Amino acid sequence: MSKKIFLCAISNISSGHCLEDCKFCTQSVKHGADIERYYHKPVETIVEEAKRARARKAVGFCLVTAGRGVDEKTLRFVCEAAEAVKKEVDGLGLIACNGTATTEQLRILKDHGVDSYNHNLETSEAFYPNICTTHGWRERYETCENVKKAGLKLCTGGIFGLGERPEDRLSMLESIRFLDPDSVPLNFFHPNPALPLEGETLPPEEALAWIRTAREVLGDRRIMVAGGREITFGEEDYRIFEAGADAIVIGNYLTTKGKDPMRDHAMLARHGYEIAKSCHER
Repeated sequence: MSKKIFLCAISNISSGHCLEDCKFCTQSVKHGADIERYYHKPVETIVEEAKRARARKAVGFCLVTAGRGVDEKTLRFVCEAAEAVKKEVDGLGLIACNGTATTEQLRILKDHGVDSYNHNLETSEAFYPNICTTHGWRERYETCENVKKAGLKLCTGGIFGLGERPEDRLSMLESIRFLDPDSVPLNFFHPNPALPLEGETLPPEEALAWIRTAREVLGDRRIMVAGGREITFGEEDYRIFEAGADAIVIGNYLTTKGKDPMRDHAMLARHGYEIAKSCHER
């Protein structure tokens, strides 16, 4: 029986106007990165992207907004987009990624069709002040706890290559394990000249070793390799599944380009992997 791989797609529905200073993120206005900036993507466009993602065999679709957290306008917009996607597209698990959120806000998102909430820890609690000064790691952790209280599935992960030590990576993985998420996105830092961060693109063998470590720490939780797959692994990205990953993001990311989904389909077939038909499969 072949290993099943889960495909997820991202829609950047509100881009490039975040006031936080996360040093790894081009969405912050403080860094002045050369990216597309807009407050609200038309809901019709979001629905079309969701249809395209489903046609390309994605079983997860993530609605991402830029900003520290959920305010009233963001909540209304994400609810409207979620309802429209659920009405028009069958078979997609709908994920929201909108920053810090209260339990009540998360319950409202759930009531409007959101299945899962993504809020990454990014790194260890000890290292976090090195990459962000406008909010704390504990705020992120508490939002993850709120997700569970609201009855949503939790998606939380982090980034490798921010200048952290190996013990920071282990600490992050242990914190994720304690939160008991449904899925864990692992990102690999993608340098940008506008960012004030002396991070690094991990060598492939080191990156694969950390995926193996994540699998050991996290047990049977779904591990998704997300941002940085292209620059970290190149054409040998099939090796991430041998290391323990069982999900990937297809298509473009928030502000960087991804690989052609058809290329990913061919890669999976060539190496004997089956694409999951539903986010509920094991």
